[in-house]
Amino acid sequence: MMNVAVTATPSSLLYSPLLLPSQGPNRRMQWKRNGKRRLATKVAVSGVITAGFELKPPPYPLDALEPHMSRETLDYHWGKHHKTYVENLNKQILGTDLDALSLEEVVLLSYNKGNMLPAFNNAAQAWNHEFFWESIQPGGGGKPTGELLRLIERDFGSFEEFLERFKSAAASNFGSGWTWLAYKANRLDVANAVNPLPKEEDKKLVIVKTPNAVNPLVWDYSPLLTIDTWEHAYYLDFENRRAEYINTFMEKLVSWETVSTRLESAIARAVQREQEGTETEDEENPDDEVPEVYLDSDIDVSEVD
Repeated sequence: MMNVAVTATPSSLLYSPLLLPSQGPNRRMQWKRNGKRRLATKVAVSGVITAGFELKPPPYPLDALEPHMSRETLDYHWGKHHKTYVENLNKQILGTDLDALSLEEVVLLSYNKGNMLPAFNNAAQAWNHEFFWESIQPGGGGKPTGELLRLIERDFGSFEEFLERFKSAAASNFGSGWTWLAYKANRLDVANAVNPLPKEEDKKLVIVKTPNAVNPLVWDYSPLLTIDTWEHAYYLDFENRRAEYINTFMEKLVSWETVSTRLESAIARAVQREQEGTETEDEENPDDEVPEVYLDSDIDVSEVD
């Protein structure tokens, strides 16, 4: 059983989504138990990337992050590790049903509600690394502004408190994994919770840390920022000093402009899903029947220390 740490209250009420693939950024998700089905629209966070997947370069020269992250690190991290994930993924999905899907769709389908299919690790790591490179920039760091700062202060008390909690989560992520800031438009703080009708007061930012290749897409959260805490992400520059790497990442490298843009997209996605979900509810429950909720409790959720 996989343990996933989130900054949320544990619950045993878990939705079990079964993804139905389609082309393009719009998808439909299906909940099924005892032969009964319920549909709701899911909109992809990222653009469509079809196989064979290509190794996308970082949006800056490989030496542009120096002295905070060396060209040598990018040569190995992007040029070898990231490249290998993409190459192995292409080999795994060639000639399969996953071959014509977007990278995000491959991630979601191969996650298979925690019973991961062989392609998941390479697909998720390819997606995670591309997202990671775009989360940082030369001359980054500082403090966000606008709606992003407002929500950080609302959901964490202050920007300084958010920094401490994010750094603590990244430092305490045992072994290899990732730490994320995500926008959660669902009503439940649980793994694999999917809710097409989020309430306004329940939409919030959360910090989650995931093991290995897992990312918040598999819970239907919208990732906004990530730090790679696999050792290969920092060892050439910081050796075993993970805390120093995390501080440098947050203070010198984070692209808050990118995070703000992702937040805008996540909020728009939530609004669209709410509107489409309302239409679906009206169609499926014309007599104001209470919609069925299918529960599962196969995944453990524990709080971040």
